[in-house]
This record gives sequence, structure tokens and C-alpha cells, in this order.
Amino acid sequence: MKVLFIGCVQSSEIFLKTLIRQEADIVGVITKRESRLNADFVDLSFLCSEKGIACLYVDNINEKGACEFIQSLSPDIGFCLGWSQLLKKEVLNLFPKGVIGFHPSALPKNRGRHPIIWALALGLTETASSFFMLEEGADTGKVVSQVRVPILYEDNARTLYDKIMNVAEKQLVYLWEKICESTIPYVELEREEHNTWRKRNKNDGKIDWRMSSRNIYNLVRALSEPYVGAHFEYNGYEYKVWEVKELSDFAYKNIEPGKIIGVDDEWRFSVKTGEGIMEIIRYDQNFIPEIGMYL
Repeated sequence: MKVLFIGCVQSSEIFLKTLIRQEADIVGVITKRESRLNADFVDLSFLCSEKGIACLYVDNINEKGACEFIQSLSPDIGFCLGWSQLLKKEVLNLFPKGVIGFHPSALPKNRGRHPIIWALALGLTETASSFFMLEEGADTGKVVSQVRVPILYEDNARTLYDKIMNVAEKQLVYLWEKICESTIPYVELEREEHNTWRKRNKNDGKIDWRMSSRNIYNLVRALSEPYVGAHFEYNGYEYKVWEVKELSDFAYKNIEPGKIIGVDDEWRFSVKTGEGIMEIIRYDQNFIPEIGMYL
């Protein structure tokens, strides 16, 4: 069973190492030399060099060079795990047994971009780890493995990422065993309306102090490491925020949102929000907070 692997992010590296441990016959890897789109970008070529696997850098998975590389290796099946472009039909047809993709959401719900970030930013209490067969559409193929993953209040992007990957590694081992037995275990899911999350932009990460403390908390934890971080603006400058804590505003009902009402000895500062008080614990240290300052 010859495998061709496609990926360029942290999860790609984890999945590729998992398949290597399962002694999969990986005949080639397609990755990127660099990527401005992926905060968790990983160049997989170093692993290929270590294991003697043919590797190709591409910018577009559908370009002629990528197709020729795949054809030259004659893979039976593909794993496209951690790649932001859709594979066209001409590429998918190069794999007799199809291509398996991965999406950290409860497909068919929550298709589309930035699923871990959106799940946290929207305050969801559950997501899932889903493997599926790629089609030309985005995250539309038949699901072959899905495990639900709870989201706790304390979770942030890193902890949720790690929880999903711990589940997904086990799923991939099970899937590979089934594939080697010439069976793919399609999952029967309840019929339900699906949605597709859009691509986020810089403004989606901006803290508006008129938001509730809970919404700000969700935004900050959603964009924490390994992602780009939420931010606020002051005097034309942008400051990143990485960790916050919700506080009660019982004694500050008459204070306007955005006013700094406290600064402690460790330079943590508290801001009145549209509903509550937000303690800013970890942030860009070049910002100097002062009591009474308006953000």
C-alpha cells in the first residue's frame, strides 16, 4: 500500500510521524518551503531527509509539477493532512483508493476555515476530530472516523489543539489498520444542517472593550499560541494579549468600557468591559498601563 502524504503544519508532522511508526510505505511527501498563511507552519523536508522519503516543495498542490511528482510515484492512497488548498478532481484521480483529509470539527457541521479558533471564539463546549474522504468541495466527503472532544472553560488554543491531536493520532492508527485490511470504516452520521466557517481576518482578532468579558476571554484563548494572538489598539499602536481572567464588576457598574481601573505590582491590569471586568495577565510588555487610562 503506497502512500503519498501532503501537509505543512504542526499536525502534519504529528500525523506523518504516526504513519512512519506504523511502517506505512510512504513513497513521497509534498510540503511547502514557507507559508505566511499558517501560524503553525512546519517544513516536512527534514523528516523526509531523515527517512529517505522523496519530497517536493509546491506552492499550489494542483500545479503541473505536483501532478507529475504524484504520477511518478504511483501511490495507492493519499493523506492530505494540514493543507489549506482544495485538491482538484485531476489530482484526486491520481489516487486509486482516494485521499483522506482531516478537519478538527464535528463534520458535517463547522466546515471551512480556522475550526479550532472559531470553536473557542464562539464559546462552544464540544468539537470533534474528523477524518474524511476528500472531494472537490471543502470538507464535504464521507467521514471515515469521528470522535467528539469536549471543550472546557479553561481550554485555550494550545490545550484544545493538543487534546484533538491526542485523539486524532489514535484514530489514524486505527484507520491505517483498516486500510491495510482493504476496508475503510465509513461513519453513519445524523443528518443535520451544516455550516461553513469563513476565513478570519485581522479585525476578527481585535478586542473591543464594549464586548462582554466572556466574549473577550473567548477571543483571547482562541488566538493564543500557536496562533497570532488577540490584540487591542492604543494611540495608533497594536498590542498583543495572550492571557486574561474574568472578574466581577459589581462595584463598577457606572464605569465606561475601556477604562483601566487597576494595575498590580506585576503589571497585570484590569479593564472595565461592556459586561464585567477583564484582568489582562500576559500581554506585550512594551505597553505601560496606568489607572484611569482609556483604551
